[in-house]
Amino acid sequence: MVNMLMSKALVIIGLVAVVVMAFSWNPMNGLQKVSAPRTPKPAPAGSKTLVVAGGCFWCVESQMDQLRGVYFAESGYAGGQHPGVDYEEVCSGQTGHAEAVRVVFDPKVISEADLLRIFFTIHNPTTLNQQGPDHGTQYRSAIFYSSPEEKELAIKIRDEIAKAKLWKNPIVTSIEPLKNYTPAEEYHQNYFEKYEKATDAQRMTMNAGYCAAIVEPHVIEFRHKFADRLKKQ
Repeated sequence: MVNMLMSKALVIIGLVAVVVMAFSWNPMNGLQKVSAPRTPKPAPAGSKTLVVAGGCFWCVESQMDQLRGVYFAESGYAGGQHPGVDYEEVCSGQTGHAEAVRVVFDPKVISEADLLRIFFTIHNPTTLNQQGPDHGTQYRSAIFYSSPEEKELAIKIRDEIAKAKLWKNPIVTSIEPLKNYTPAEEYHQNYFEKYEKATDAQRMTMNAGYCAAIVEPHVIEFRHKFADRLKKQ
């Protein structure tokens, strides 16, 4: 009986430890801070670009990047007071940036309107400055526009989603002019894809707890819901 109780206690302690590690892990641990300028990945001719924010960019990027018609999705920082920021600065919540995703796509295959509709289903647009366990203005729900036409479309789709009552609570997604966009550090790019391909030993150097608890459930649901719109593997 005592051994059984001790075993249960050890299991509980282990689970608590995993949760604590998942939400206290710093991706800068063991990595040298990169100070070199970072420039956006070049977009193919004829492509269009959409920049959105919906919480941790690992989650949004990993889903958008799987859609047929999307050339690539790039994690970055947008909407802040000045360019050239890094992860630590944005995480402070003092720069005004949001963790954002730059989606470069072929408008002949997938429309910007459809990308926006999908965006409103892959994160919670009703929680102000929060997505799940992540809190702060850097985790706000936002759409960044580069032209009056993009702004008009963003407002139209946001209103469409609100009227359809896909979410119980009011939508708080902000629509902001795109400014001071900076790609995130290389180690953030395709983070969940790296996690899926990593060995157990490699995952020890990653935020495996966060990926397993937060990102992976979203990705699994996304792949099921949009199976007919995904790239062929």
